[in-house]
Amino acid sequence: MQPGEPSKTARGAAAYRAIHQTLEAGSIFSDPFAIRILDDETRAGLEESAADPARRPMRLFIAARSRFSEEALAASVARGIRQVVVLGAGLDTFSLRNPHAGVRVFEVDYPATQAWKRERLTQAGLAVPGSLTFAPVDFERQSLTDGLDAPGFRADLPAFFQWLGVVPYLTREAIATTLDYIAAVPDSEVVFDYAEPFANYSEGRREKIMAMAASAASRGEPWLSMFDPGEISELLREKGFETVEDLGVADLANRFYGDLKKGLNLGPGGHVIRASRRAA
Repeated sequence: MQPGEPSKTARGAAAYRAIHQTLEAGSIFSDPFAIRILDDETRAGLEESAADPARRPMRLFIAARSRFSEEALAASVARGIRQVVVLGAGLDTFSLRNPHAGVRVFEVDYPATQAWKRERLTQAGLAVPGSLTFAPVDFERQSLTDGLDAPGFRADLPAFFQWLGVVPYLTREAIATTLDYIAAVPDSEVVFDYAEPFANYSEGRREKIMAMAASAASRGEPWLSMFDPGEISELLREKGFETVEDLGVADLANRFYGDLKKGLNLGPGGHVIRASRRAA
């Protein structure tokens, strides 16, 4: 990410959620605010993106990871959690759709990206919900403690953490530090996504995935960390997480895609993982 500029990856993820509402009628993940929060330039490019079949797998994955996370969030709220932290929030719209009375949402992101989101909300005529608190923080230079203490997050009370579209762009040290913070919160739960190493892909797909990574790097957002499933599971258990649920592309497709999974390559790829300090 370029210093002082909003994340292009965050913009792209929001665009994928918006296109999903049109092309698949939001069948995996419904988000009525997805297109409204986009800037004019991104909105103008939606038709081109929609026409590219190569973007379909990523679009469905992004929709599925959001659904998986928000279903886990709802289950956490049902068992009493009243704090939700959205790490690397970008243009996430959960705070606008939050159906849970009494739940406070903290959005953590780079200052430039967060300022951009606030501008987008204003220009779209969307009011900032009273339950939402913005917490600007640079993940590589500040701790979550720095970002969350000031706005009133209670680290001594249970919380749910949503951390989507961020882990591949962080160093392993930053990832471990963030997991340490989350694990120290009582009865905490986190949902995040990660990517498998290039070596896990078949030769043909490997070239495409490496091209995606190169494109991200050219935008100033290189992929810094990738994990084998067993490796990330071991790391989470070392941090004290007792329940770990890891869904790969095939798992997500079988659970959420329905007929949309036809024609997709369901081999190695992105994963979404739920980790909880509570035993199942």
